Amino acid sequence: MSTIEARLSGLGITLPEAAAPVANYVPFLRTGNQLFISGQLPMRDGKIQVTGKLGADVSVDDGKAAAKLCAINLLAQAKAALGDLEKVARLVKIVGFVNSTADFTEQPQVINGASDFMVEAMGDKGRHARSAVSAASLPLGAAVEIDAIFEIAD
Repeated sequence: MSTIEARLSGLGITLPEAAAPVANYVPFLRTGNQLFISGQLPMRDGKIQVTGKLGADVSVDDGKAAAKLCAINLLAQAKAALGDLEKVARLVKIVGFVNSTADFTEQPQVINGASDFMVEAMGDKGRHARSAVSAASLPLGAAVEIDAIFEIAD
């Protein structure tokens, strides 16, 4: 079992089956030593778990939980792409989109749900650059969507 998978197991996390795309795109793309993962939603068992708008009907804590689910799904896609998470040298960057009202300003705290989880799951390999931005709406009404770039070990 890989170190990352051992950490996941210790956290009580089992990676789900990587979600299939819902439109005309690929879920991941490797070029050189980089792996780009398309935006992942807070899905579990094929269903969006957290919908709505931060600053209106979704709390920051629920937004953080949604971001963590997105991060779990990012790792599931990375495993589907590589077959083994130990091939990941590091998480380079995540971009987090938060479905939020115009006056909501806590996007960074919401995306911390993903950032904190990535460091828990990957250790220092999980420390990354990131952006956390507001979105007027997201696919399927999701509260959060996150994409990622990983560096792959040679």
